[in-house]
Amino acid sequence: MNFIERIYFSVLLKWIILADVIWMGCLVTFVLKRKQYKTDKKYYLENNPIEDPKISVVIPTFNEEENVKKIVTDYISQKYVEHVFVIDNNSSDKTVEIAKQCGAKVITKEINKGFGDSCILGFTESLKTDANIIALTECDGTYNAYDLKKMVPYLDNCDTVVGTRIIQVLTEKGNQNGIFNTWGNFFIGKVIQAKYFSLAHMGIASYTDMGCAHRCFRRESLEHLLPTIKIDYYDKKIDGDGWMFLPYLHQVTIDNGLKTVEIPITFNKRNGESKSGAQRKLRGLEIGLKSILFTLKS
Repeated sequence: MNFIERIYFSVLLKWIILADVIWMGCLVTFVLKRKQYKTDKKYYLENNPIEDPKISVVIPTFNEEENVKKIVTDYISQKYVEHVFVIDNNSSDKTVEIAKQCGAKVITKEINKGFGDSCILGFTESLKTDANIIALTECDGTYNAYDLKKMVPYLDNCDTVVGTRIIQVLTEKGNQNGIFNTWGNFFIGKVIQAKYFSLAHMGIASYTDMGCAHRCFRRESLEHLLPTIKIDYYDKKIDGDGWMFLPYLHQVTIDNGLKTVEIPITFNKRNGESKSGAQRKLRGLEIGLKSILFTLKS
């Protein structure tokens, strides 16, 4: 047989064509079923301004004595910030005493229970204050406190605002998000977006950065979410090492009927060593695969 005949009579080629027809048929079925997904009125434009903004900032820490002074003072100095909570994961250095000296309200834990546990504890304490906006950040020096003034206005139109760090001109050269991390976070963000896809506007949310911790919540929205978050986290529905907590927050917001917007923020080089180890390719790959599996099964 000549080359054309070999292709024509190839059993493998027929199986490949059949597989292509099947997955394309499944894709078309999925798209058509999602034509009206979350397209009722409440998922479109609303304007609900926050009168007299009062911000509580949650900062999880673990051995951040080199960074904590600058981070705390930067956030305390921002307009509308009234409370700064440092949730310390049993640091062995001077993180706690420095944070107290800078004016933060410090909550210490006798056991390092991870990033997610610190976030939940910080959210809980923030809701005991008069704050009507709760912000989450990290203590590694990668985020800038001044980005709050660009994030907060979006809360007039939605329930939560999350940052994205993929815009090159808004990032400092040499930051920890190299090619592997940037595209990995982008891909996982799109997996989450596909989970909530609809033909109208391509879905209720657009995500490009799964791993960004810098975000803000309206008080009433976080009050609505927190009981679910606590149940899911402490019943081990979220990966125990805590690094699934960020993609989880993306999804639980949508699952609870809330609106979220992702906006570009600035991103600096990290001062010190990353606790997650995500900058290492194998560790980053492990976190990425766990995030994809978590997204698909949750």
